[in-house]
Amino acid sequence: MDKSWMHSDRRSKAYEFGVEAFLNFAVENLLTTTHIRCPCVKCVNLKLFGVGIIRDHVYFNGIDQSYNNWTFHGEPWEATTNASRNVEEDDGHSRYSFVSEEIDMDDNDFGDFGSDPYEFANVIGDGDQPVYPSCRKYTKLSALVKLYNLKAKHGMSDVCFTELLILQGDLLPEGNTIPTSMYEAKKTLCALGLSYEKMHACPNDCILYRKECEDSTNCPTCGISRWKEGKDSILKEGVPAKVVWNFPPIPRFKRMFQSHETAKSLTWHAARKSIDGQMSHPADSPSWKLLDDKWPEFGDEPRNLRLALSSDGFNPHSSLSSRYSCWPVILVTYNLPPWLCMKRKFMMLTLLISGSKQPGNDIDVYLEPLIDDLKSLWVGIRGVYDAHNGEYFTLRAALMWTINDFPAYGNLSGCVVKGYKACPICGDDTPSHRLKNGHKICYIGHRKWLPINHPYRRQRAAFNGKPEYGIPPEPLTGEEVLHMVENGDRVCWKKKSIFFDLEYWKYLPVRHALDVMHIEKNVCDSIIGTLLEIPGKNKDGIAARLDLLNMGVKTDLQPEYGGRRTRLPPGPWNLSRAEKREVCNSFHGMKVPKGYSSNIKNLVSLQDSRLLGLKSHDCHTLMQQLLPVAIRSVLEKPARYAITRLCFFFNAICAKTVDVSKLDKLEEDVVVTLCLLKKYFPPSFFDIMVHLVVHLVREVRLCGPVYFRWMYPFERYMKVLKGYVQNRTRPEGCIAERYIAEEAVEFCTQHLSDVSTVGVPSRQKMGVSKPLSGCTVSVVDQDLLNQAHLYVLENTEEVLPYIEYV
Repeated sequence: MDKSWMHSDRRSKAYEFGVEAFLNFAVENLLTTTHIRCPCVKCVNLKLFGVGIIRDHVYFNGIDQSYNNWTFHGEPWEATTNASRNVEEDDGHSRYSFVSEEIDMDDNDFGDFGSDPYEFANVIGDGDQPVYPSCRKYTKLSALVKLYNLKAKHGMSDVCFTELLILQGDLLPEGNTIPTSMYEAKKTLCALGLSYEKMHACPNDCILYRKECEDSTNCPTCGISRWKEGKDSILKEGVPAKVVWNFPPIPRFKRMFQSHETAKSLTWHAARKSIDGQMSHPADSPSWKLLDDKWPEFGDEPRNLRLALSSDGFNPHSSLSSRYSCWPVILVTYNLPPWLCMKRKFMMLTLLISGSKQPGNDIDVYLEPLIDDLKSLWVGIRGVYDAHNGEYFTLRAALMWTINDFPAYGNLSGCVVKGYKACPICGDDTPSHRLKNGHKICYIGHRKWLPINHPYRRQRAAFNGKPEYGIPPEPLTGEEVLHMVENGDRVCWKKKSIFFDLEYWKYLPVRHALDVMHIEKNVCDSIIGTLLEIPGKNKDGIAARLDLLNMGVKTDLQPEYGGRRTRLPPGPWNLSRAEKREVCNSFHGMKVPKGYSSNIKNLVSLQDSRLLGLKSHDCHTLMQQLLPVAIRSVLEKPARYAITRLCFFFNAICAKTVDVSKLDKLEEDVVVTLCLLKKYFPPSFFDIMVHLVVHLVREVRLCGPVYFRWMYPFERYMKVLKGYVQNRTRPEGCIAERYIAEEAVEFCTQHLSDVSTVGVPSRQKMGVSKPLSGCTVSVVDQDLLNQAHLYVLENTEEVLPYIEYV
């Protein structure tokens, strides 16, 4: 058949006649007019449409000119033996170039089961087979993707999934193509997935066996063997002592642009309309605009990616082992809309560091492959195909900051996170004080951030017995930090971070973000533990009272020693037994909407008057809404007022849209709040987590809304990775295999209709037809309804400008 029309002008008669001849050929061979693979340059034979839609696509997008052998439309394979795997060339193109060129895949883009284009093409061809001979709704591939979707969405085990496949095969007519085991299903899907690389590492975290050390058998730093030592102290040659799993990000970024919808979403930040004075996305932040201004060629291309990195350890064995620590390194893409960028589908696993201990400060060794990829992405990756615009472009990417809890913050940044210089932003000027009796460091110098003429600066007795004339320390720039670590400053810095190998890293205003989730949880634990006197979390005690006495503050609260016991006079932070019981009863009786939080009632122990087992999100809901309600009738008014102000601060800072004009006032208020807490709480209360609260507004001002930079989505994703583990002796291998299988499922769902994705959950429809359980419906008169309406209007931000105007 003449195929020269494929290279003709789409407006010519030759092209028109050629399209009609191709469609007639496809219909005659496939015996269908509704389920035909579209050969246009955007669909590349991965989507099924009717004849009319295919005709439109071929005219508007153009036909894939490398599709020389119409194998998906009834033309037989070219003469070649499948065993030899010799790819014949036709006009300089492989007969599978429709896979490797238009989709822009290289050797790293195929899974372990599909290391060459034959495997990939065979899977696509096999996937077009019906589930059983007379089935018209499902193909083998679409059915398998839907089944695996259910497995991933509901956490189905491999054994359960295998039994489900066997049952499906028995229920369907004879001749069905459903796989009979999890292994066969995974083998089919992994041919569509991307690869990973296993790299050997020194057990002492000295090096990775790559580049010049690739063939070494002993670590050049510590001399320990590369191979694992058996129980009989004999080295098992060929079995590595430690393995790092590397998932190259560059081919995964390429695949993101091969999806029409995803490629369109990656330029959402440039197409949206921003509101002056409002920040609802990192694209509104000064950090984003700094990259645009300093490197205009980078900012002019909206498809260039802005990334964030997160890493934390988790125990894949649940409660079976308390020492094992597996560390994933995850990338997120900020180009996407807010409702997508922090979702599971777009969280990219790049490294998986195996246990059994955490890497600590040596994590830089394991980040070397990722840093090399980030360097390449900054220079540019040529030949990336954009399915939305139908063109090739050069992809670049920049890492904006890292997101970690505070210990991991120190590991990645190289700064000290405990002791006298524990604040990475204050540095040498950290306002620290050692408590003689408590044997710990407290951070109580927050009056430095007050205006110079504020009355709190001159007060002595309520604070540390001294006036405050200091000024707040200036945060160090990246260039200053780099100069300090290169010149051997080891007071505040333990090492030079590997991220400084990135050309742009030293110019970023915020390189490592403080995690509001862990800060809020630790502050909440300190408040609840002190108010309810929970052992292990209570900041009050004999040592705390003696420290107050040494500082000359609240001397009336010093311990009163008796014959058998020591009595502590009640302080402003102490509750009586009746008040503790009242607070616990208040929490116990709270009812919240479905999905708002966990059941607070289950966290309350009325017998002991305590809150037990608080998780991070429980502390979040307490600090945001519930704690001010529970303490409204207890405590002295000044202490209650200070706690309520702190709760209101966390509520304001976690807003999804930030009003820039209110940040200065918010920063002033939080400093006053911390000073009020210092007046009514013991100095042992003010650990480093309480001190870091003073810097949160600065990061919001520079980086945008908090919910793009906290650990909640990453912690949830680590729970997903933890659920991948089925073989307890090989947890990282389970995670790697399940991850690339899910990648393949996500890839297929973009090209199959009526298949929901796993990584972006569907919105749950909340029922409003009935009230919460335990509630009663009452009818109010019109006057009371008008009063409630007026109250709502007067407390709504959108209405305030009109009220002020009137």
